[in-house]
Amino acid sequence: MEEERVKLTIFLKHDHHMTLSQIDEKLKASNFFKVFPPEGVEVVSWYVMMGIGQVVTLSVPPSKVRAVNLAIEGAAWGAFDTEFYLTYDFMEVWKKKKEAS
Repeated sequence: MEEERVKLTIFLKHDHHMTLSQIDEKLKASNFFKVFPPEGVEVVSWYVMMGIGQVVTLSVPPSKVRAVNLAIEGAAWGAFDTEFYLTYDFMEVWKKKKEAS
């Protein structure tokens, strides 16, 4: 049986004291794209939010939440300020409420 998963949304806020090139260099030096996301974690979406940074939504087995946190702490800090939000899909609820109104 496959392990249950949760959705985790991460804001990777740009440090506005650095240029994009400087941010990219920090990510390269920390091997960010090699360690994030950790094995067993699925990227659901990854958007650039202009003026803010990047917003990544992951599908994560609860047993991998610590690995996600460690990957961010070890490879993204210094390039981004981060915020984590446990999220869930509201689309079906919204559709039913819209149809009922």
